[in-house]
Amino acid sequence: MGLRLVAGLLFCFVLAPVRAQAISVAEQYLFQAANAERAQRGLPALRWDDALYRAAQKHAQEMAKRESISHQYPGEPELADRGKSAGAKFSVIAENVAEAGTAVRIHDAWMNSAGHRANLLDPRVDAVGISVLQRDGQLYAVQDFERTVAILSVESQEKVVARLMLAAGSIKILPESDDARQTCAMSKGYSGVREPNFVTHFTAVDLSRIPDSLVAQIQSGRYREAVVGACASKNSGAFTTYNIAVMLYQ
Repeated sequence: MGLRLVAGLLFCFVLAPVRAQAISVAEQYLFQAANAERAQRGLPALRWDDALYRAAQKHAQEMAKRESISHQYPGEPELADRGKSAGAKFSVIAENVAEAGTAVRIHDAWMNSAGHRANLLDPRVDAVGISVLQRDGQLYAVQDFERTVAILSVESQEKVVARLMLAAGSIKILPESDDARQTCAMSKGYSGVREPNFVTHFTAVDLSRIPDSLVAQIQSGRYREAVVGACASKNSGAFTTYNIAVMLYQ
């Protein structure tokens, strides 16, 4: 039987894996080969992610059972939902699948296919889980990638945003507030007896920066104090996000 492969990508706007159990020789080869390709191009190494591995393994079982390759079979959740169900937290998720006689052929085929190569060398992704199952002499491989969203407590999210605001300009950050967190959970308006002069809500897949509109408000010099509130994401989909509210006072 020949080689078959399919690439897929979804997104929302180290060389050694850390695993409780050993991975197979084929999985180890594909993991190290992927990181070698990235290293040659100056890209960061991918870390091994157990949740992605579980998602990849479940899908590889489907492929081996059906003796075919696909990103989704009838009745099976799509890639993002499979990742979420396995416990992965991500803002980008992508997948390569293939069927061949050896892991070397699988990796070479991925690297010689534009879509698969793009997934493997995507600078946005930082983690991977790979499952390879064998049936009747054929290997069925699933390689799932993600850009990981760190799991932060509400308090930690608020502290990160507060530091970014302080770096943006001169403003006093008030202590954590239930009113700010309740405001975060509201679709409009604000909570509390003190009326803010400016309220903004934003959703982010990482907290490396705050919105330019908020930076502009801080740098305007019109506000002396601010309070930050974080709350559970309103996003009901598979992608993980942070939900933040900021209230500014003159």
